[in-house]
Amino acid sequence: MSQHLQMDEAEDYEEIRSEEVDRIVEALDRLIEGAQSENVKHFLEEAASSIYYLIYEDEESEDEGLEQAA
Repeated sequence: MSQHLQMDEAEDYEEIRSEEVDRIVEALDRLIEGAQSENVKHFLEEAASSIYYLIYEDEESEDEGLEQAA
């Protein structure tokens, strides 16, 4: 699966592959596990969440809509 992300007002798009997102989120999760500072963990968790939702936000919204319709 891939997602197009609007980069600027000129409507340039970047294709983001779910494989890349999964790989980056996994790497951030490993960093979170090794971090001692709660502040660092917090920022890494926010980054992981933001990157995850580049691809999966639309899918989760669709899944919730289907569950509510049932």
